[in-house]
Amino acid sequence: MRLAHWAVNAPFRPLLLAVLTASFIAPAQAADLVTITRDALNNNTALASARSEFSGVEAARDVARGGLLPQVNASGSATHNEQFESQGAARNTGAGGGDDSYNTVSLTLEATQALFNAVTRQEVTQAERQIDQQVYLLAATEQQLLIDVASAYFDILRAYEVLEARLAQERAIGRQLEQAREQFEVGLIAITEVEEARASFDQSRADRIAAESNLQVAFEVLEQLTGQRYASIEALGDSMPIAVPSPTDRNYWVEQAIERNPQVLAQQAGIEVSRVGVELARAGRLPTVQAFANYQYADSDSELVLVSGYVTSAQVGVSANVPIYTGGSTSASIRQGTFQLESSQYDFESQRRTTIQQVRSLYTQVSNNVETVEARQQAIVSNRSALEATRAGYEVGTRNIVDVLNAEQSLYNAIANYAEARYDYVVNLLSLRQQAGLLDVEAIEEVNAWLTGEDIHFILPESNEPDAYQRAMDIGAPPTPGA
Repeated sequence: MRLAHWAVNAPFRPLLLAVLTASFIAPAQAADLVTITRDALNNNTALASARSEFSGVEAARDVARGGLLPQVNASGSATHNEQFESQGAARNTGAGGGDDSYNTVSLTLEATQALFNAVTRQEVTQAERQIDQQVYLLAATEQQLLIDVASAYFDILRAYEVLEARLAQERAIGRQLEQAREQFEVGLIAITEVEEARASFDQSRADRIAAESNLQVAFEVLEQLTGQRYASIEALGDSMPIAVPSPTDRNYWVEQAIERNPQVLAQQAGIEVSRVGVELARAGRLPTVQAFANYQYADSDSELVLVSGYVTSAQVGVSANVPIYTGGSTSASIRQGTFQLESSQYDFESQRRTTIQQVRSLYTQVSNNVETVEARQQAIVSNRSALEATRAGYEVGTRNIVDVLNAEQSLYNAIANYAEARYDYVVNLLSLRQQAGLLDVEAIEEVNAWLTGEDIHFILPESNEPDAYQRAMDIGAPPTPGA
């Protein structure tokens, strides 16, 4: 694979990023977050499984309901009979001796209708409560997919910006190493300074290789979620608003989570499922009553039948069944259901506490991210100035090469940390909305508006790559024509 990205005004905000197969770049429209999210909603296997499970729960309700509706059964038989008699048997019966061969036909039609069946009614009610619970579980799966896709999307951009910083760092330290070698060859510095530069260069190379691996893994995660491979994705713009969550009251987000978080609501619905389960077990002690009607028809061509023709009969009535003793299974079922109800109540309280803690933590993280982004941005400026001052001191002999290398590394670490802070803010903000039960496609569209949508590219890290070091030093400078 070859890595492609696009030149931009700000060196650490590539407008487009691509992983391409073969040795060429095929022009393609960059995929944005909304497009990839829709692909995931249509193709994700976990979500498809959850939808099928929901349909299965709905079908289970219809299965239970069938026990309250009329039941009609028909049965019939056609039989050929061969009868052999001895002479003694004939004298004893008074009939003529000999054998007999005859056919019989019978038909039975029966219909029943439940008049009172508490067990079946409770089964229907429990199935309906399970549908209610499954609605929330499906919503939770959908919201989890949205946050997973957004996290994977921004992890790609995060990894790419970190890779840019590591590439620039490697190039800058590489030039420093070459300069140190030249100075050593003419006797201006000792070999120890060359070795210091070499060690720093080797470390920067290792950091760059790790960053490339992280980028590849990030792309694989997105493909796993959507079932598709994307040639390019849009990057996050510099004009992205960085602000504390609105409303700024943390209690508002906690209240929203308690009322709307689908995991909390699913656990609450699970309490109702367990409560109906207790009533279902108790219904096993009640009688069942049903109406029935049946019709029977029989015919035979046997010569032994005294009355020729067929025989029919019909019955209509009501039957009842009263359970008197079931070996203690009914009482055990009631106890079992009671413990399950108690367990579901604890599960609900656990989920509620967990959600509240996560909302509070995420709100704090997002608020801190706002300040962190600003601080990380300022750190780039400060470290760049420090590097320039250290270089100047090195030129006049007041600073050594180790100071320069440390300053180089500090600058590019600051650049990578700035990228981390920006994407932490976006992902944490979406995670806060998820925990509050407010994450939907509209929220994704709001974040999608922060993307740039441009499609200018150059290849990295081929020999015709732009000067990554110069791009790192000229923050905000316009792109070089033809780059």
